[in-house]
Amino acid sequence: MSTETPLRRTRLRFGHGRANRSRAVAGLTALILPLAALVGLASPAEAATSATASFTKKSDWGSGFEGQWTVKNTGTTALSSWTIEWDFPSGTAVGSAWDATVTSSGTHWTAKNLGWNGTVAPGASVSFGFNGTGPGAPTGCKLNGASCDGGSVPGDNAPSAPGTPTASAVTDTSVKLSWSAATDDNGIKNYDVLRDGAVVSTVTGTTYSDSGLTAGTDYSYTVRARDTADQTGPVSGAVKVHTTGGGGTPGTGDKVNLGYFANWGVYGRNYHVKNLDTSGSAAKITHINYAFGNVQGGKCTIGDSYADYDKAYTADQSVDGVADTWDQPLRGNFNQLRKLKAKYPHIKILWSFGGWTWSGGFGDAAKNPAAFAESCYGLVEDPRWADVFDGIDIDWEYPNACGLTCDTSGPDALKGLTSALRAKFGKDYLVTAAITADGSEGGKIDAADYAGAAQSLDWYNVMTYDFFGAWDAKGPTAPHSPLTSYEGIPKAGFSSADAISKLKAKGVPASKLLLGIGFYGRGWTGVTQDAPGGTATGAASGTYEAGIEDYKVLKNSCPSTGTVAGTAYAHCGTNWWSYDTPATITSKMTWAKNQGLGGAFFWEFSGDTANGELVGAIHNGLK
Repeated sequence: MSTETPLRRTRLRFGHGRANRSRAVAGLTALILPLAALVGLASPAEAATSATASFTKKSDWGSGFEGQWTVKNTGTTALSSWTIEWDFPSGTAVGSAWDATVTSSGTHWTAKNLGWNGTVAPGASVSFGFNGTGPGAPTGCKLNGASCDGGSVPGDNAPSAPGTPTASAVTDTSVKLSWSAATDDNGIKNYDVLRDGAVVSTVTGTTYSDSGLTAGTDYSYTVRARDTADQTGPVSGAVKVHTTGGGGTPGTGDKVNLGYFANWGVYGRNYHVKNLDTSGSAAKITHINYAFGNVQGGKCTIGDSYADYDKAYTADQSVDGVADTWDQPLRGNFNQLRKLKAKYPHIKILWSFGGWTWSGGFGDAAKNPAAFAESCYGLVEDPRWADVFDGIDIDWEYPNACGLTCDTSGPDALKGLTSALRAKFGKDYLVTAAITADGSEGGKIDAADYAGAAQSLDWYNVMTYDFFGAWDAKGPTAPHSPLTSYEGIPKAGFSSADAISKLKAKGVPASKLLLGIGFYGRGWTGVTQDAPGGTATGAASGTYEAGIEDYKVLKNSCPSTGTVAGTAYAHCGTNWWSYDTPATITSKMTWAKNQGLGGAFFWEFSGDTANGELVGAIHNGLK
């Protein structure tokens, strides 16, 4: 198989192509294990010393974590030494440790104080840390041979962690939580439900409805079990909940931060849904457009069945660390997106149909919009994955104009399709469209009724990138995503500002327009001039195709040497590239907010760095 599937095609002018470890990880949740022990002194007549120990994951970078144990003397006499024992699940282990001597026997671990930190005065505490590998949490903790949570129960292990809660029935002020049961050698008594680290209720079952919340607010929930001896076990994984209402989405006020996930990225790019989690991006976005479904015979159809719902994921590739089985009803990207939503309930996912390669099918769809909408609804709401998607996006390149093929459906065709989609999907689903950014006189924006179609849509993704590129092999070199016009721009109207201005002038509300950001650059070779406007001999070499390269590569291989019209450019050797950086994205987000736009979107996740620095720039810029 080639590095990209044959469907990945160059998107020419305003369209989508098929086309040191960090310890600061967004959205980390501490795993807190309340532990204590009665520690006997030399003589039975003497008072016992009470102590507790607690474990916290201070940071987590996917393949490993920094862990910390803390011993606290809760009694009235000094603790002269301490030994903590615990079990890790297979695959989780201690690497380097500090401030304690840590040894293991299989999956059982023991930590002893050093010579200088064994004595702990009443009310005082002492900590040690380590770098760990694997995803697991400690269980069965003992402090000086007794139970770690305050009970004297030698030989009675603490309960296991319950399953990570799932959230449902989220409203402005309430949420329902459910989780899988913990296990214990002597039985489970009840469960503590923790909201943002504090216990809000103790229940005997495995569900809980929390109320009295604030609209438009982020919350994090975990659960821990208590056994019949009143020992508490480790907390579960965390589920994040964003209550409805309040006019806000997490971290961006009322602004949208949407990213495209390309289904073919699971092949040569080796980019999977899990990368959205490990990069920290999932915590910073509001929406995902899954690209692409096909448009054939006037209907919405599957784009890539293997990538979409059949590819089996191993435990290390899976969002939740659980491997797919041969007989489960849903696998592939759809199942991984389901798991991502369980972990990040604030994310909404739309299925995008069309794109540069598959837009030719919209002409037939426009002949019977109601039948098209019916087919799309049936596919999006297929019972196998109906819970995954929150709406539909159509990426028609271009209505009544030319892209890979030319459409002659007429200026009202887009309005007819969007109206039929809204009528079928109703008000509770998102219905959106990706559209041209050709703001030239008599250009593509003038070819269709974008204002009329907008009445049925939640927003437009305005593809404000790929204005210029090496399809003009000899140049002139020009930024592919200029925010504004500039002296010497090769074509008037080819800028973000011109496109947005034209759409607003036609009657599209600013709040329904999202500014587009490309997570890649476009470039030429044979260039001697540093500034834009130079001549070239052809397209610069790229990893997957000539003339295009991911930001994560360009930031190191050809760092920016200047900016023009709000976009960076770079001249290295004989190559000339243009692309957005965190700095230029920040300025573009300020411009978008000043224009009253609904937010921003980007094409596409896999072009970003492993720590999601471009997603972070959009997120921070929209605050």
